[in-house]
Amino acid sequence: MTLAVVSHDAGGAEILSSYVRKHGLRPLLVLDGPARAVFARKLGAIDTVPLEDAIAGSSQVLCGTSWQSNLEFDAIGLAKRHSRPCAAFIDHWINYAERFERASITHFPDEIWVGDAIAADLARRQFVPLPVRLVENPYFEDISAELAAVCVPSRRGANGVSVLYVCEPVREHGLLRFGNERHFGYVEEEALRFFCSNIALLGAPVARIRIRPHPSEKAGKYDWVHAEFALPIEAGGQRPLVEEVAESDVVVGCESMAMAIGVLAGKRVVSCIPAGGKPCGLPHPQIEHMRQLLKACS
Repeated sequence: MTLAVVSHDAGGAEILSSYVRKHGLRPLLVLDGPARAVFARKLGAIDTVPLEDAIAGSSQVLCGTSWQSNLEFDAIGLAKRHSRPCAAFIDHWINYAERFERASITHFPDEIWVGDAIAADLARRQFVPLPVRLVENPYFEDISAELAAVCVPSRRGANGVSVLYVCEPVREHGLLRFGNERHFGYVEEEALRFFCSNIALLGAPVARIRIRPHPSEKAGKYDWVHAEFALPIEAGGQRPLVEEVAESDVVVGCESMAMAIGVLAGKRVVSCIPAGGKPCGLPHPQIEHMRQLLKACS
């Protein structure tokens, strides 16, 4: 059996690279965008092949799903044309249907893979009658091991708590997939302003706010916040996510996968989607919601 693995966005790449490493596979790799760095970080030096060559030379295809790229979407369509069995591993809990649609054209894989029971239930309800397979999330297995190995204490002390703010390119997602940068009812700058304006709702002094950009975002995108708010803000993202989560007391974001990792690490996790924005799609009951905290104080 020759497996082709196709990946672009960071979320799917984290899962697929962990899966390849866990099972000792030597697949044909088709990588682009953030996936290149993710696979190289876990697997070392890697060789990639063009999509058409990988599909033609494989007997099975495993791909992620992306909103930044059509790579996996094209891979599914090509696998169908070459009669190659194809599975797609969904790495999140939101926006399932749009992962397989471009310009009113739908390419569904032969099988959907998900990493937890909640995702499996969501997928089975949305993708009838596609087979949905529950596969132990290899990325979360890796993260759990890494968190156990990181001996970095959080910075909580007399000066207050340490906050890790994880960013998401909400505007870009809305514009690229729906032609409307405000499709989700808010954009990323509004979410960050909402958090910084209501930081007192955390109920404790804050010693540090580390702002970690999304892997797809350009450096300096959030430099404006230093001038706009008199808060102890510093840039993040230069070190592995696990280390920055481990050093924090609170993880804040909108509905980023990094927030799920914060839950896994036993951190306090807060969603700061502002009023008018869509509800947070993360299913974890541990996650607090700043809108509700604000309502409770009013």
